[in-house]
Amino acid sequence: MDRRSFILGTGALASQLLVGCADNNQAKLNVQLLKGSIPGQVVNQFSKSLQQKAQLKFAPVGQLQDLFAQLETWQGKTKNTDGKGWLPSLPLPQFQKAVVADLVTLADYRLKEAIEQKLIQPLEESQLKQWSALPKRWQELVRRNDQGNLDAQGKIWAAPYRWGSSVIVYRRDKFKQLGWTPRDWADLFRSDLRDRISLLDQPREVIGIVLKKLGKSYNTENLDQVPSLEKELRTLNQQVKFYADDKYLEPLIIGDTWLAVAWSSDVVRMLTRYPELAVIIPESGTAMWSDLWVRPVGGKSALLSEWIDFCWTPNIAKQISLLTKTNSPISTVIATSDILEPLRNLLVSNSQFFDKNEFLLPLSQSTQKQYQDLFARIKNEG
Repeated sequence: MDRRSFILGTGALASQLLVGCADNNQAKLNVQLLKGSIPGQVVNQFSKSLQQKAQLKFAPVGQLQDLFAQLETWQGKTKNTDGKGWLPSLPLPQFQKAVVADLVTLADYRLKEAIEQKLIQPLEESQLKQWSALPKRWQELVRRNDQGNLDAQGKIWAAPYRWGSSVIVYRRDKFKQLGWTPRDWADLFRSDLRDRISLLDQPREVIGIVLKKLGKSYNTENLDQVPSLEKELRTLNQQVKFYADDKYLEPLIIGDTWLAVAWSSDVVRMLTRYPELAVIIPESGTAMWSDLWVRPVGGKSALLSEWIDFCWTPNIAKQISLLTKTNSPISTVIATSDILEPLRNLLVSNSQFFDKNEFLLPLSQSTQKQYQDLFARIKNEG
């Protein structure tokens, strides 16, 4: 139940959605998207907005990692069983030739990898009429060089269409007994939460908690220059009951744990069903994630730019935000009354939010190894 296997909400694409009759002369658009990330009614509105009839195929996929694997498969790459390097896939018989989608959902933290492996191709700025409406922070996120690193003069490799953040979700009843409620990362270190916390099994997320507590960035390049990092990380590790990327909210529901750090998209359906849960965005800042449209190598529909522009129009961006209970990169005006009370902490309209919160940006291979090795060592000590 991580954000890579997001559960469908109301109005979401429940299964493969086909719009338009089969006609080889019609324009076609084939999209593979994260399940629950685009409401079906938005696709229907897009179909009606087109000047000419078109064949639209929107196929939802349950996990972001499966969408990334599909990108690899289309380019003839499969992971070695030992996890090292890549092997060419055996060619499919001609009658089994896979149809490459025109657009695919990609998590922003996989964008560098997709560019480096040449799984995707850049988008044409001249064909994105709504590009100028996209705030600068989002333009900067998807402008990359050919190695996948941020580059203000780089090509446009993706189109963000929704985003969220890492949050703290906790049991109201348990904290009422304690007489306090969590507000920031430092609260995770309090002695009365010993063995009561579940964390994401992600080096950047967990080490990032400590870095933010120490007033540092999630994207700190040299961990050796943060003297108290290891000591603080060991203290946090003692608080943790388990690490997981899925099924980490169920123990919270039954009271086995009292607090979890979660991706906001995992939390939304829980908050309305379980009123004993509450959520906050830590005051000192947190990590942000974004779902992106990317164009696989081989994707060629003329409609892909129209679909991206459609997602970026204010009215549609607002619908995507409200119906999928996430934030839009496009500035929209959403009344507080339009948001269910338990979810109001998750939908952000304050521009000051971005002063303290960060995307997990690409790091050098040596820095990535620092994060992975430190995290593995601390976990093993526990």
